[in-house]
Amino acid sequence: MGIVWTLAALAATLLGGMWLFQERLVYFPARTLEADPGDLGLPFAEVRFPAADGTALHGWFVPAENPRGAALFFHGNAGNISHRLETVRLARNLGLNLFIFDYRGYGQSRGKPTEQGTYADARGAWAWLTGQGGQDPTRVVLWGRSLGGAVAAHLAAELDPPPAGLILESSFTSLPDMGAVAYPFLPVRLIARMRYPVAEDLARTRCPVLVAHSPSDEIVPYRFGERLYAIAPEPRRFLRLAGDHNNGWLATGRPYVDAVDGFLRDCLGR
Repeated sequence: MGIVWTLAALAATLLGGMWLFQERLVYFPARTLEADPGDLGLPFAEVRFPAADGTALHGWFVPAENPRGAALFFHGNAGNISHRLETVRLARNLGLNLFIFDYRGYGQSRGKPTEQGTYADARGAWAWLTGQGGQDPTRVVLWGRSLGGAVAAHLAAELDPPPAGLILESSFTSLPDMGAVAYPFLPVRLIARMRYPVAEDLARTRCPVLVAHSPSDEIVPYRFGERLYAIAPEPRRFLRLAGDHNNGWLATGRPYVDAVDGFLRDCLGR
């Protein structure tokens, strides 16, 4: 009987800790910016702007030559914007004015990351880009990778009129779904405070959608990408990536670039 009580106490402690410290299991921010677009020879502007709740945030606006539209990029749960310079280069080569920013608690952005906080960050970034940033909201594509896909999908579901398009790369259907994959032996769905309900948000969007996912993704199961594609509104596209979770877009190479370029032509007309 004593063993039973000991195991029960250990389980309660584990579950209680997971409930209290969920943010530490999701967000892995880095504060130091290791480089900037200037290191690639790209023109850019430092941007300081407020989230929807007033939290001070930081990002970069990288203009393209003869732009066909703009993109608001949402990065994943680790690092900061300085670790996404190859994406910055790609977006500019694709003819997009790019606004890439750090969520609260990442890079030079103030505060601590939370689910609702990242949503407020996204609203603030959209407000800056389509306001002071001077970009036509009907010609802005939301582009999210991994956790960034969850934040981008939530913003896309809120916007009226909708954005020009939505790109979801290596994203999940919901955070409890991910928790159930990572901790199959625990009642994760019962203790999850954080939701990031990507599938539900995607079902409410009203813009073209590109879903990209790799069968070799070792973190987010491929079936999640397939489900997101099935839920996405028309017109929609699916891109099968190569490689792992973090480098699938790079490993896919030219087919990835061509797929994104084709999707942008559909969304922006050129």
